Amino acid sequence: MEKRTELYRGKAKTVFTTDDPARLVLHFRNDTSAFDGEKIEQLERKGMINNKFNHFIMSKLEQAGVPTQVEALLSDTDSLVKKLDMIPVECVVRNIAAGSICRRLGIEEGTVLNPPTFEFFLKNDALHDPMINESHIKTFGWAEDAHIEQMKALTFKVNDVLKTLFDDAGMLLVDYKLEFGLFGGQITLGDEITPDGCRLWDKETRKKMDKDRFRQGLGNVVEAYEEVSARLGIKLD
Repeated sequence: MEKRTELYRGKAKTVFTTDDPARLVLHFRNDTSAFDGEKIEQLERKGMINNKFNHFIMSKLEQAGVPTQVEALLSDTDSLVKKLDMIPVECVVRNIAAGSICRRLGIEEGTVLNPPTFEFFLKNDALHDPMINESHIKTFGWAEDAHIEQMKALTFKVNDVLKTLFDDAGMLLVDYKLEFGLFGGQITLGDEITPDGCRLWDKETRKKMDKDRFRQGLGNVVEAYEEVSARLGIKLD
């Protein structure tokens, strides 16, 4: 598969076209950003870790019956993926209170949410990814009714799979965001699932092992990502 021209450059990934119009290459960079790009640093090895981490997680989800866009690892930092018609909506599940829900609702960080909460956000950096609801999605035509229901169902299925996976490795899946698109008319999980886009805590100590270490200036970001990978049995080198 030949990687051709740059199609899109995000905060931490670059998307390239290939000689197959239905396939793309995701290139994971070492760039790390927070607060809508206000804080940016280069963290050595992060692109490689996230690429291999994402491939591992997506493979587990495929085995569980969740359709994903990831097809193959091409190199340490590149993955071959299906080209999706992306839906501009983020699906967020929270198992434990952290981040924006604490600020918005005055909930103490660490509060167990039973049942888990589900939220929609509009994927729009300029607007700081505002929270939206199903009415907004339908009114503005961001997704069809059937696709909304499929995204919600798949998001909770992901929760069931990943909570168990991380729990077995001594970690708590605090929350995460997912993005979906259409491939051949089918709702398909896209983008990435890495410590950049989910919160993970050690089950015993509640040590943060995700991008909050970067957001909050806790340090040892790459080391935390490596530890999460090691606990899951992901081979990085």
